Amino acid sequence: MKSRAAVLWEAPGEWDVIEIDVDEPKEHEVLVRYKSAGLCHSDDHLAKGDVPSAHYPYCGGHEGAGVVEQVGSGVRDLQPGDHIVASFIPGCGRCRWCAEGKQNLCDNGAFMMTGTQLDGTFRLHHGDTDVAQCSLVSTFSEYSVLPEWGAIKIDKSIPLESAALVGCGVPTGWGSAVNAAQVRPGHVVIVMGVGGIGINAVQGAKHGGALRVIAVDPVGFKRESALKLGATDAVGTMAEATALAKDLTNGQGADSAIVCVGVATGEHVAEAFASVRKDGVVVLTAVANFMTTGIPVNLMELAMYQKRIQGALFGMSSPTRDVPYFLNMYQQGYLRLDELVSRRYKLEEINQGYADMHAGLNLRGVVDFA
Repeated sequence: MKSRAAVLWEAPGEWDVIEIDVDEPKEHEVLVRYKSAGLCHSDDHLAKGDVPSAHYPYCGGHEGAGVVEQVGSGVRDLQPGDHIVASFIPGCGRCRWCAEGKQNLCDNGAFMMTGTQLDGTFRLHHGDTDVAQCSLVSTFSEYSVLPEWGAIKIDKSIPLESAALVGCGVPTGWGSAVNAAQVRPGHVVIVMGVGGIGINAVQGAKHGGALRVIAVDPVGFKRESALKLGATDAVGTMAEATALAKDLTNGQGADSAIVCVGVATGEHVAEAFASVRKDGVVVLTAVANFMTTGIPVNLMELAMYQKRIQGALFGMSSPTRDVPYFLNMYQQGYLRLDELVSRRYKLEEINQGYADMHAGLNLRGVVDFA
């Protein structure tokens, strides 16, 4: 089968929209026709070289929703015509992490960077050249093959254009607040960076009952959006956020600070660390360049103030459980998805979409396939 797809030939590089060949699904795999794909910053990290690919050419995209076209042998819970959200973590359900309810840490996550399917082989090709798949799903291709465990069935009444967002950005941000930061009623929460991930940390903090949600972003449009989606305060710098949090807490500081900037550095974490109270938590959700090391924090303060620095992958959420949960909240009006999309693009406009993201024009850009 032929498919249009956005690929990288090298990094740093730009997305090149080409025609590729897509294999039929093998055992425990499904062929999906995507309707929409989110332009997540994580894919841009690959394009910029912050995160390396093991193989080029590389077809990006890990956030999307579509329709099952064909199923391979052994597939039990999906059939052609089913609507799905792609999960870039195909939870096996059997490893230690899945057994502990931490599906986001499934051992199958080791395949997220190989570019292959779970059997170690490729399903996408350009002529005689294998094309690597992003996180086994490659939502930047109109047609793609993925493991059945990477396709989460959803109700057909939910618009695929909206459902695509719960493949990454929404649960990652929301879960960073609710699961990782453990936001509780009355808390003061700082969200550093309110793009496609941080804006959902704002929604999650509000849902968790935070008394004050302080959004931090240098871009005015994003601050205004944060105020519309649950933030009580919006400032341009962490210095302002820290001062406000301390004013609100008799000098103690925020209960938690969630780092959702575009490219994380140790200095970002240190700023967040300085903003939280004793026994406070810093959640690092943002991706850093893979060579970045070191956090300039005072170790005495870390120990004696009992602060915690917590990493968060997929918001500590479990895709199979939480994707339907988020979509149910959307249907009931407790989660806002449509308001997150600033602009929709054709696949051929993908580089413009990422340029708009860097210019601060988008909360979330979305590619819609015709």
